[in-house]
Amino acid sequence: MGLPKTLSMAYTYYITCFLVHVNLTDNTHNMSTMEEKHLSDQELAHLVRLALAGKPKDVQLFVRRLINRYRIEVPELADHLGAILREGTKSSSSPLRGSVVEAIPVDLDSRLQLARPEYPVMIDAEPVWSPEVREQLEQIISERQREPELLQASLHPTKSALFTGAPGLGKTLAAKWIAQKLDRPLITLDLSAVMSSFLGRTGNNVRNVLDYAKGVDCILLLDEFDAIAKRRDDAVEVGELKRLVTVLLQEIDEWPSSGLLLAATNHAELLDPAVWRRFERIIRFPMPNALQLCQAIERHFGADATARKWCAVLARALEGMSFAEVEREMVRARREAVMQRYPLVEALKRTVHERAKELSRERRSELAIGLLDLGLSQREAHEWTGVSRDTIRKATR
Repeated sequence: MGLPKTLSMAYTYYITCFLVHVNLTDNTHNMSTMEEKHLSDQELAHLVRLALAGKPKDVQLFVRRLINRYRIEVPELADHLGAILREGTKSSSSPLRGSVVEAIPVDLDSRLQLARPEYPVMIDAEPVWSPEVREQLEQIISERQREPELLQASLHPTKSALFTGAPGLGKTLAAKWIAQKLDRPLITLDLSAVMSSFLGRTGNNVRNVLDYAKGVDCILLLDEFDAIAKRRDDAVEVGELKRLVTVLLQEIDEWPSSGLLLAATNHAELLDPAVWRRFERIIRFPMPNALQLCQAIERHFGADATARKWCAVLARALEGMSFAEVEREMVRARREAVMQRYPLVEALKRTVHERAKELSRERRSELAIGLLDLGLSQREAHEWTGVSRDTIRKATR
């Protein structure tokens, strides 16, 4: 369905609101209570309010949340909304279009752009982090939003932060989340284009990207930071990479307070010691606990109340996994349920059963108790986890 290009962004999304309402109305026959219908009306009112206020970014985020909610319950509606959203954002203006995009530096030999621009930055669902990580990320955002107050006190907002932690814990996602909240473009250093075999070229490429980012109202992300900031006392590294670290240290020191420089690494032990004190904020991303895993898992259940009952058991079974690994397991289970044409809960049971084989004895005992809480017999809990029935009985006394 085409939308007139002459419409403003706000009224384009007003039409989206109308289409959302039409679809929600068509699907109210499947709702069991008037309370659910009333909730849809409230959501519609909020969406219209955002549209008329001329806040397209907020509307986009709200519509994406609706898409995630209805992806399982009403997939046709989710697909329809997705198509409308894609069409509505095609013509949106961006500070990274036209001449600004063309200004992104390129490698002299490959002619590849040295950075990947993204604007607007969209995230499908609110990320899950530990309270400590979220607090620090929100602090960075708050400082930018209250920058005039800091400047008046002769202070500046955080201008650089280093994210560390195992893969799949949401470090790159955190950079996107900050860019979305601040409504700024995200510029990500492209390592595949930056790294050059020519002597001195890699350092020049990195310097060119950083110089470019200083002149654009953006957030610069140096992902996989350990690849370009390795320890200079590493005997196996060539002089070129050691000079590159020196370039980085100089650039981080001179980074303007008007910009925000973020770096992320999965291998903090590889970083040069001098790098650490250059960053104003160090944020360590820990492995998720059971509660955070539950929050990440629940997103995949939609309105399936039976599947939701398995959240706590799944969190026990998947403990020790990163958010990315949990996402992979849940998507695999949902895919399996669709392909085999059986309820999602059956696929989740298979996930728990398979994962139980990899757990320690103590963790398997905890999992067995969780299975009993779900109504499984001691015999079934024993078959699933390998924990003896005597041990299970003792644990339940």
